[in-house]
Amino acid sequence: MQIKKGIGWRACYDEQTGLYTAKSSWRGDYYLYEITKEIFDKLDNPGKDEYPDDMIKTGRLLYESHDSEYSSPYDIVHDESYKEKFGWLDIQQTGHVWSKEMTQAADEIFGVNRNKQE
Repeated sequence: MQIKKGIGWRACYDEQTGLYTAKSSWRGDYYLYEITKEIFDKLDNPGKDEYPDDMIKTGRLLYESHDSEYSSPYDIVHDESYKEKFGWLDIQQTGHVWSKEMTQAADEIFGVNRNKQE
């Protein structure tokens, strides 16, 4: 496995699965993404006005967890296979998972993963 990390993010290329994945987190908000090879390769040396965290967020959102002072803790699962894809990482979980119906409705309203669906 190849791991890259910076302030508020970590990314991994798993040679066995061929997957590129990344975590972005800040102040209790925690997101897991599937990213492309191009994004992974640029994380070490982003271009002018490019930031690794912003590049990661263009990936396909798989999971998010929120545990901050602004709301009750909750988790949202956008792709059930997120745990298998992130075997390299201890995943933040609050234990309060949104239902599939609530997640699908929110994804549709907010356009989560629009044009990125499998």
